[in-house]
Amino acid sequence: MLQYILKRLLIFIPTLLVISLITFAISTNAPGDPVEQMLTSQSGDGQAANLQASEKAYLDLRKELGLDLPIFYFAMSNAAGTDTLHKVAKKFQRDNLNRLTYEYGNWNEISAYYSATRKLEELTFSVKKDSLNRTPLISLKESINEVMTKHEDGSLQSSFANIEKQIAKAPSLAALSGPLDDLKNKYKGMVDNATSYKYYIPKLKFYGTNNQYHRWFFGDKPWFGKDDGNWASAGFIRGDFGKSYRDRRPVGTVLWEAIQYTFIISVLSMLITYLIAIPLGVFSAKNNGSIADQLITTILFILYSMPSFWIAVMAISFFCGGDYFDWFPPYFSPDLEGGFFSDIKELAYYLFLPLICWSYGGLAFLSRQMRGGMLTVLSQDYVRTAKAKGLDDRTVTWKHAMRNSLLPIITIFASVFPLAISGGIVLEIIFSIPGMGKLGYEAVVARNYPIVFAVMMFSAILTLIGYLVADILYAVVDPRISYSNKK
Repeated sequence: MLQYILKRLLIFIPTLLVISLITFAISTNAPGDPVEQMLTSQSGDGQAANLQASEKAYLDLRKELGLDLPIFYFAMSNAAGTDTLHKVAKKFQRDNLNRLTYEYGNWNEISAYYSATRKLEELTFSVKKDSLNRTPLISLKESINEVMTKHEDGSLQSSFANIEKQIAKAPSLAALSGPLDDLKNKYKGMVDNATSYKYYIPKLKFYGTNNQYHRWFFGDKPWFGKDDGNWASAGFIRGDFGKSYRDRRPVGTVLWEAIQYTFIISVLSMLITYLIAIPLGVFSAKNNGSIADQLITTILFILYSMPSFWIAVMAISFFCGGDYFDWFPPYFSPDLEGGFFSDIKELAYYLFLPLICWSYGGLAFLSRQMRGGMLTVLSQDYVRTAKAKGLDDRTVTWKHAMRNSLLPIITIFASVFPLAISGGIVLEIIFSIPGMGKLGYEAVVARNYPIVFAVMMFSAILTLIGYLVADILYAVVDPRISYSNKK
C-alpha cells in the first residue's frame, strides 16, 4: 500500500504541471486587460482612470505583474517576426503588428513604422489645446488610433489623409506635418520592401526561465541561497497566488478570508450527511419493503426533489423574522470576538439553516446509494454463509455486509471532496455567507481572474487528493483489494 501511495504521489507531479499549463493557457487568453482593470478599479471610474493611468503608470504596473515577459519557455514562430513582441504593452497593438508581419514579413521596417506611429501619437498628446485646435485634435487622435489598429492599405491611406486634413485646420498643429511625412515614408518602405515569404519559414524561439508561466507557477524567488528580498513573485507552489485585480490584495489573503467559512460548512455538512445517510440506508435495506422502508423512501425522494435554493428562500421567509418566526438571523454576520466556546455558539446560530440546506439533498442521495449497495451485498453467498454459521444478525450486517457496501459511497466521497473549498454559490449568496462560492461568483463577474484560477487549481489538487483517499479507503474497507504487484 505504501509503495502504491508513493507512486500516486509521484504521478501527482506531472498531473499538476499539466493542470497548471491548462489553467495558465486559459488565463493568458482571458478577455480584458488586467493592467487597465486594476487601474480602473482603483479609481472607481473608467474615464478618470484613463486620465490618471499615464503611460508610465501603465508600464510600471505591467512590469510588476510580469506581463512584459514572454509567455512560455519557448514559442513556435516564424522568420518574419521578432522575439520581443511581448514588450509591446497594448494587446490590440500586438495583434495589429502580428497582422502586419503576416502581410509584409519584414520586421525591421514594421518596427520602424510602429515607432513612427507612436512618435506621432506622443507629439499629438503634447500639443496644448486652444479654441482653434480642440476639435481637430479629437479627430486627429481618432485617426492615429485607427492607424494603430488597422492594416488594410485603403483604411490606412484614408487615415493618413484625415490626419493631414486636421493638421491643416490649426496653426498649432503644423509641427506634426514632419512626423506625419516620416510615418508615411516608413509605411511606404514597409510595403515596398515586403518579404512575406518569411512568414512561412518556421522558427523556434527559446526564452529560458524568465517567462510569465515560470514566474506564475515557480516564482522568481531563489530556491537556494540567500534571499535579498528583491523578488516579485514566490510562485503558486510556494503560496503566492498573485494579486487581486479588484483591490490589489494578495489572492492568498482573500482566499483565506473566504475559505474558512466554506470549509467549516462543507466539512460539517459531509459529516452530518454520512453519519445519517449510512445508518439510514442500512436500516432501509434490512427492512426492505416494510412500511418503514417505504416511508423513508418517500420522504427522501421528496427531499431530493426540492431545490436547495428554494428551501433556503423558504427557510429565510419562515424562520428569519417577517410575518412568521424570528428564530434565526437572515444574514450571516457573526461576532467572533467572545472566545472559543462563545464563537462556536455564535457560528452554530448562524450556520444552522445553511447546514440544513447544504445537507438534505446529499443525505437523500447517499442513503439511496447505501440502501442499494446493502441490498446487493445482503444477497451474496458469503452473507448467507455467515448467517448459517450462527453469527448474529448485527455482526453480519455491520461487520461483513456494510463494509463491502461502502465502496460506492467512497467513490462518491472522492467526487465531493473538492467541495470543501469550492462552496455552494447559490446558497452562499442567499445566506450572504462570504465563502468561496460567493467569492468565485463575484470574481467571475468582475473578471478577477487571479482568484478564479487559484480556485481552479485548488479544486484540481483536492480532486487528486480525493481520489487517492478513496483508493486508500477501498483497501481499508475491503482487504481483498490490493494495490501490490503480487499475484
